[in-house]
Amino acid sequence: CGGMLRTTVGCVGVEERDEEQEDEGEEDLRDGGVPFFVNRGGLPVDEETWEQMWRHVARIHPNGEAIGKRIRGASDLPKIPTLSVPTYLPTTSIPQRLEAIQKYIRDLQYNHTGTQFFEIKKSRPLTALMDIAKEMIRESLPIKCLEAVILGIYLSNSMPGVERFPLSFKTQFSGNHFCHIVLGMHSGGRFGALGISRREDLMFKPLEFRTLADLVQEFEGAYRGYWHTLRMVKIGQYVSHDPHSVEQIDWKHSIIDVDKLTKEELRRELERHTRDMRLKIGKAAPPSPTKDRKSNMGSPLRNPGSPMRRNSRIERRPSGEKKVLDPKPPPDMNGYQIRV
Repeated sequence: CGGMLRTTVGCVGVEERDEEQEDEGEEDLRDGGVPFFVNRGGLPVDEETWEQMWRHVARIHPNGEAIGKRIRGASDLPKIPTLSVPTYLPTTSIPQRLEAIQKYIRDLQYNHTGTQFFEIKKSRPLTALMDIAKEMIRESLPIKCLEAVILGIYLSNSMPGVERFPLSFKTQFSGNHFCHIVLGMHSGGRFGALGISRREDLMFKPLEFRTLADLVQEFEGAYRGYWHTLRMVKIGQYVSHDPHSVEQIDWKHSIIDVDKLTKEELRRELERHTRDMRLKIGKAAPPSPTKDRKSNMGSPLRNPGSPMRRNSRIERRPSGEKKVLDPKPPPDMNGYQIRV
């Protein structure tokens, strides 16, 4: 087993904690009001965290206790193969390459255990996050949406003609908030997305959307199918293709309160963000670390400290102040939470 392992659960109130957690590089540790655990000590998972995971499974899954006993008591569980990363011929088109990446992410499967296996600190430099992506490939474990974004960045680094950017959503259903993130893609004048979700229509989108607004509206329509109301969209800047870059990912260059805007106002906001992203192309990125600096940075799992975040937030463009929401749940749901 690995060294000391710590797990943590989210504190009360998604609304109160969301901004604070993201500023610290943490993903929200509640999913529709249901806390989940994050493995913060690397792999292999130690006994304490292993037992915690199964106790959590028993609480959050229907018949979870029986499922846990059946799986843990089985002596003939098949060995899970290590998946092969996609390879391409020089003639393979960009859409075909992105579909191959999405198939690889999908084949890893969505992590339903309630324990996220890889810790993703958003404030880490890109090179450290790419190290975590390599570990995901080695371990071939199920992943959640934020892990899929990091993996998608790593697997598409060799495609200079494809720009990648974080695209996250906050929705509301029956009084609870839900957060989700995908990796937006832009190539050949068209937008699409890579990712993973419990829902088939909330992850991969082929490169066929003429504008960013069209892509966001596609996700909004999918959410409506699950009675979720889209409340907020956060869009980052294009991510560097240099896997050794020490710059941080700009996760939320634009923050848009969707329920404060008309459809036309939302489209204008998204067009403005698209222009901002295009302006970033061609700007010089911070140089990659020298060989000595790389050796001093260490593995992200051996050196949990995160670099200091920049203090300036001039680039962020909230579209309006947050307002207190007082939603009314659908009358026939009986408190059931549709998780997406």
